[in-house]
Amino acid sequence: MRPLASFEQFVRESEPLAMHTWFQLGGPAKFFAEPENIDQLTALVRRCYEEDLPVRMLGEGSNVLVREEGFSGVVIRLTAPAFCGIRVAGQTLIVGGGALLGRAITAAVHHGLAGLETFVGIPGTVGGALRSNTGPQGTNLGQWELQADVLTSYGEVTYRSGEEMVFDRGQGDSEDLAILEVRCRLEEDNPRELAARMQKHWIARKGSQPPGHQAAGYIFRNPRGGSAGELIERAGLKGTRIGGATLCERHANFIIAEPDCTSQDVLRLIELVRNQVRNRLGVELELGLEIW
Repeated sequence: MRPLASFEQFVRESEPLAMHTWFQLGGPAKFFAEPENIDQLTALVRRCYEEDLPVRMLGEGSNVLVREEGFSGVVIRLTAPAFCGIRVAGQTLIVGGGALLGRAITAAVHHGLAGLETFVGIPGTVGGALRSNTGPQGTNLGQWELQADVLTSYGEVTYRSGEEMVFDRGQGDSEDLAILEVRCRLEEDNPRELAARMQKHWIARKGSQPPGHQAAGYIFRNPRGGSAGELIERAGLKGTRIGGATLCERHANFIIAEPDCTSQDVLRLIELVRNQVRNRLGVELELGLEIW
């Protein structure tokens, strides 16, 4: 009997993962699921737990590199409306974990809620941003007063207060598979002033990122008090190429995947950069990219 029999309504086999990631590289997922509601999601995760099938959550795919052999387990994306809702109640922004971070920021600004506008231009979903500790240098979403409903790796939905959620260099509770909904209390401010600040941050961030038509990924976390991109430049590595993978000229902490690039090219370039920055500057860069 197939391990995911009865889930055919929203589970596909041998789904190419390249089409779901910014690098546009790598092999297929053995199973790929896009559940339509919480009941389907929890039932699927419980079955995976019972069958000992590895599970990965995939958001917008902006910080994921898939190896050429793909992933031998189940990849889940929370793209259905049930997981992407955004609403405001007073000073609280209530967002589904599958909602795009950019849409959540825009909603907060529109309702005169301040604090998230500095995150504009950072790709990904709200749930993914929380779990990976994403944010401008020295900040992350965990700095705000938070409450969340999370899905555990054995298929149960539970509540986490801000104090119970771990925001330590991207390492959350190992039992928490996905963030389903976040409630974030923000500060009131003038919507027009917020929109102006958001636009300023957006222009600055987009000016230092690869053009949108390029397949690319952000590689290393910024060290405390520093910039990974600046360290890579100081090591004389900007523009370095291995195979079809090239360090971006605009921002050295991005790798551009050319049409002939493979996942192995990216991995080899990452290793070269880490070694050279360590040897030349004495700094150990920490990988921010997820490698599947």
